[in-house]
Amino acid sequence: MPALTLPAAVDRFLRKPNAAVIGCIRPDGFPMTVVTWYDWEGGRVLVNMSESRKRLRWIRREPKVSLTVFDDDWYRHVSLYGLVVEIRDDSGLTDIDRLALRYTGKPFGNRTGRRVSAWIEPRGWHGWDHSGELASPHT
Repeated sequence: MPALTLPAAVDRFLRKPNAAVIGCIRPDGFPMTVVTWYDWEGGRVLVNMSESRKRLRWIRREPKVSLTVFDDDWYRHVSLYGLVVEIRDDSGLTDIDRLALRYTGKPFGNRTGRRVSAWIEPRGWHGWDHSGELASPHT
């Protein structure tokens, strides 16, 4: 499937270190959401987690996920849905450092834990804000 093309305003919004919540599907079929750091590369989303997280097992079992990104105005948001297309060990902590630098300006503090990166390929999106800049009929 070709990469999702987003309007320039949405792409700019996703490139900022905004707050985000990722949703995945638990083995019992219920959705679960958690706050996460992310990075947008104009077609794919990087997330990273400790290898001990249950959501990593859930994503391996069912790669359908969603990500909602919002800024200080919670009503201004973009939600993406798609598939985790790549999961790999972050053995050098390169990816988590990248995310930590994006959000805190410093490398990730815990240098002993094992980390795993997941790459999400969005299939669709929805956005909304008061101005209509991020609005989309895509659901």
